[in-house]
Amino acid sequence: MIKVSVMYPNGPGTHFDHAYYRDKHMPLVKARLGAPLKYYTVDKGMAGGAPGSAPTYAASGHLFFDSVEDFQTSFGPHTQEIMGDIPNYTDITPVIQISEVVVGKP
Repeated sequence: MIKVSVMYPNGPGTHFDHAYYRDKHMPLVKARLGAPLKYYTVDKGMAGGAPGSAPTYAASGHLFFDSVEDFQTSFGPHTQEIMGDIPNYTDITPVIQISEVVVGKP
């Protein structure tokens, strides 16, 4: 299994609409990617590692697939629509990482 993490770095003056991301954007992603997207999770940054510090990321979305190929073939046809929705909830440029899930259960 692989995980595609889309992380939104936190910073002064940045904007992130968590309700839109949770209630509209991620359901849009699931609808477009279909069955190859096994499930997804959404994280809302709360704090950094040091007491009183800001979170490193304002939010993160994690998409789980059986393979990189499943991600690429399902995402490819919908890239423009999905990426085009980003300005509706944030002004942050996301950082994307693809990882192999070594341990974990849905």
